Order: sequence, then structure tokens, then C-alpha cells
Amino acid sequence: MKTLTLSLKKKWFDLIKAGVKKEEYRDGSMSFYWANRLRERTKTSNGWKYGNFKQFDRIVFTLGYPKADDSERRLTFKNPRIRIGTGRPEWGAEPGKQYFVITWEA
Repeated sequence: MKTLTLSLKKKWFDLIKAGVKKEEYRDGSMSFYWANRLRERTKTSNGWKYGNFKQFDRIVFTLGYPKADDSERRLTFKNPRIRIGTGRPEWGAEPGKQYFVITWEA
């Protein structure tokens, strides 16, 4: 089972836990770090080429960096989907900025 694990600050963790926040954002300015974590890539003669988004079976949100057996600080959801787009300011996105937008099934 392929899992995407993302660490969150308390504010965002609590909103997701309460069912209010339905999207999580990661820097979509095509930063090397997030592109490598979230997109398939192949080596070409000119360097790396990024393709489709990786497929994950589940997403685990953690409150900070808990121990493996700390279930109070972990939230698990099925079938995360990733796209590039703008986010909602009330959920932490800067207006007009591009993000990797991650959604999931409850």
C-alpha cells in the first residue's frame, strides 16, 4: 500500500480532524522537493522530465512528528488525489499562488 505522509501544524490538523478543511497545499511553484515527492519522473538527455502525479492508496496527516504508535496525532484517509491549482486563503493558501492541491476521501 503506497502512503503519502504529510506533517501539519496543529491549526490545520484540527481543521482536517473536524472535517472542515478538505484540501491540503504544498508549494506548487514546481519546487524540486515537492515535484519529486508528488510526480513521476524520467531521466532524459536534458535532465529530468516530470509526468503524471504519483498514485497513493492513502494519506496520513501527522500532528508534528509523532511516534509510530501515537494514533491521537495521526489521521488516515483513502484515495488522495493531487492537482495543481490555487487554494483557499482560509485554509492557508496565499491568493493567486499555485500549489499542489491534495484532496482525499473521508
